[in-house]
Amino acid sequence: MRRASAVLAVAALAVVGLAACGSSSNDNSTTAAAAPPATTPAAGGGGAGGASTVDISTPSGSTLAFDQKDATAKAGSVTVNFDNKQSLQHDVAVADSSGKVLGQTQLVSSGTANATVDLQAGTYTFYCTVPGHREAGMQGTLTVK
Repeated sequence: MRRASAVLAVAALAVVGLAACGSSSNDNSTTAAAAPPATTPAAGGGGAGGASTVDISTPSGSTLAFDQKDATAKAGSVTVNFDNKQSLQHDVAVADSSGKVLGQTQLVSSGTANATVDLQAGTYTFYCTVPGHREAGMQGTLTVK
């Protein structure tokens, strides 16, 4: 119960922090909505691990690639923070060894998005779901310990 309360408190602070960062300018840049998309937890839950964060980004320009090819996280609640520096839309999906998508960020261009997924120890694949992008090299390995 204490852990759930702490997670809710952190989430509430994050929302308040995002709201405080807003401005009244007419900036037309695209960013993800404040609320992450719903994700489906991995079967069986993540065990007794703590929360961890994985940062995934794209390089500036138009290269179909992520800056990271490998990432590591602790078992449990894993938040993927995605920073797309390109005007072309991308996202990050996390799939298990059978190819089942366990969670993914929203598609964003020149912006950020995040998703949280509950993962057990193991090896997962992260990739961009835009047709052709994964095949061009936008994928990597997420190792959860």
